[in-house]
Formats: sequence, C-alpha cells, structure tokens
Amino acid sequence: MNDFQKIIMNKYIYVPLLIWICVQTFKVIYDLVKTKKFNFKRIMGAGGMPSSHTAVVTSLTAMIGKYEGFDSSIFALSLIFAMVVMYDAAGVRRAAGKQASLLNKIIETPGLSNVQVQEKLVEVLGHTPLQVIVGAIIGITVGLLA
Repeated sequence: MNDFQKIIMNKYIYVPLLIWICVQTFKVIYDLVKTKKFNFKRIMGAGGMPSSHTAVVTSLTAMIGKYEGFDSSIFALSLIFAMVVMYDAAGVRRAAGKQASLLNKIIETPGLSNVQVQEKLVEVLGHTPLQVIVGAIIGITVGLLA
C-alpha cells in the first residue's frame, strides 16, 4: 500500500472528515428548508447548529481514546486540543460574531459613521453552548462507534 492509500484509509482522518461533510451538508439542507434559498456559503461557513468543529475534534478524541487508550498521552493531547477548539467556538469566535454584528449596525446607521464599506462583516462565526454540546454528542457517538 502506498502512502496516499495509507492516508485515505486512516480512520483517524476519514471519520472526522466524513463527520464534517455530513454536518455541513445538514446545515445547508436545514438552511434551504428554513429560508427556501440555497446558500452556498453554508457549505464552508462557520457557526450554526450543530458545531462541525466540535463534532470533528470530539470524534477524533473518542476514537483515540477507544483505540489507543484513555490513559495514553495522545488521548490527553487530543482531549486538550478538543477543549481549546470548543472554547474557541463558543467563546472567542462567538464574541467576534457579536462584535461584527454591532459594527455592521453602526456602519448602517445614518450619521454615526461616514465609513464606506463594500461588504458586511461576517456575523455567524461562533456557536452557542447548545450548538457545541450537540456537536460534541455527535462527535463522541460517531467516534466510539467507528
């Protein structure tokens, strides 16, 4: 087996990637049903229910724990990495999204700003805690079943 085959057959790579594809596809379909419009940006966009970032890192962490041991150093590394990603998704990126929303309102309010903006700032960057929790449930479940 050549190196490329080893990479694409590595469950630690293809399972999280498949989860990411499935969650992002779900978001596109959900958005299509909800708004009756196809939003191509949802395929690669951040934010929304559930957190694909969280699902990816928690699936990887669960698989590593299952196959390498929950007492292994690689599991510890993966768990800490997952915690940082989840904190970032629900904390830092969510706050940045709120700031973007406020800045967009300021720019759109007549008389408050004379700044000319070509496009609005992206407001959906992060996740609510519930979106992160659901992403974690999906990721852990799939990771333990893989």
